Amino acid sequence: MSALRGYWLNVWIQFKKNRLALGGLAVVGVLFFVAVFAPLIANDRPYVYVSESRAYFPIFFNYPELGDIDLRSEKIKGFKLFPPIAYSYSEYDLDSIVLPPSGAHWLGTDEQGRDLAARMIHGTRVSIMVGFIAVFIYVSIGIAVGAMAGYYGGMVDMIVSRIIEIVICFPTFFLILTMLALVGPSLVNVMVVIGITGWTGIARIVRGEFLKLREMEYVQASRSLGVRDAVIIFRHMLPNSLAPVLVSATFGIASTILIESSLSFLGFGVQPPTPSWGDILSQSRDFMDFAWWLTLIPGFFIFITITAYNLVGEGFQDAINPRAFRSKR
Repeated sequence: MSALRGYWLNVWIQFKKNRLALGGLAVVGVLFFVAVFAPLIANDRPYVYVSESRAYFPIFFNYPELGDIDLRSEKIKGFKLFPPIAYSYSEYDLDSIVLPPSGAHWLGTDEQGRDLAARMIHGTRVSIMVGFIAVFIYVSIGIAVGAMAGYYGGMVDMIVSRIIEIVICFPTFFLILTMLALVGPSLVNVMVVIGITGWTGIARIVRGEFLKLREMEYVQASRSLGVRDAVIIFRHMLPNSLAPVLVSATFGIASTILIESSLSFLGFGVQPPTPSWGDILSQSRDFMDFAWWLTLIPGFFIFITITAYNLVGEGFQDAINPRAFRSKR
C-alpha cells in the first residue's frame, strides 16, 4: 500500500505542474461548493430573523407561525439576514419579467419573473448531481463487467466482449432518448438511464488492465496460494488499474453534464419546476433578440463547466503517463 500511495503522490506532483489543469480543478471546486450550498446561497428565506419576541432561523427550520410570510417585506420589522441572492429558484414575479442584470437581480430575470442567478445556482446542483451519480453508476458496472472479463478470460471474456461490441454499436444519445420516452423524464430516470448506457468504455479499459495484470507475479502467487478470486480482484488488481478509469470518469462527468443539458433542452431531462441549465437555455429561445442574458449566461456556464472537467481529465491523463515521470527526472 505504501508503494501505491507513493504512486498517487507522484501523480499529484505531476498534476500540479499543469497550470491549466489546476485552473480547471479550481473551477470544479467552486462549482461543487455552489452545488452543495445552493440553498444557503440563493433562498428567499433569511438565515436569521429576530422579532420583538424571539429569534428564528427560517432557512434551516420551518416555523408554523411564520407560514408563507414574505420576510423581505419592509412591513415585517426586526433584524433579518438574507443569503447573497434573496430569491427562490421557483419564485414568480410578474412585475419583473425579462429584466436585464441589475443590482436587484444580478443575472436578470426570465419570462416569468424568476431570478436567473437563483435558478443557475440551483441548476448547478442538478448538473453536478447528475454528472457524479450517473458516472458512478456506469463506472461501477464497467468495473464489474471488465474485471470479470479480464480476470477469467476465455469464454467469459469472449461473451462479455461481444456484449460490449453490441451495446457500443447503438448511438448512445438516441438510446437514452428512447429509454426516457419509455420510463418518463425525471431527475432519477436521467441519472439511471445515462448510467446504464455508458459503461462500455470503462469495461474495455478495465478488461485491458486486468488482462495485463493477471500475468503479473503477485497475481500468480496469490492464485497458487489459494487466495479467493474476489480478494485478488478487489484488493490486489483493482487498485492498480484505477488510474485510467479515473481519467475516463473525469471526462465522463463533462460528457454527462452535456448530455443532461441536451436532454433538458429537448424536454426529456429534469422537469420543471426543478431548474436545469439546459431547460433555462431552452426557455430562452423565444427571447434571443432582446434578452441576451437568458441565452449567454446558461450557455457560458455549460461551456465553462465542461471545459474545466476536460482540463482536469487531460491533466490527470498526462500525470499518470509513465513517460512523463521519466522525462521529468
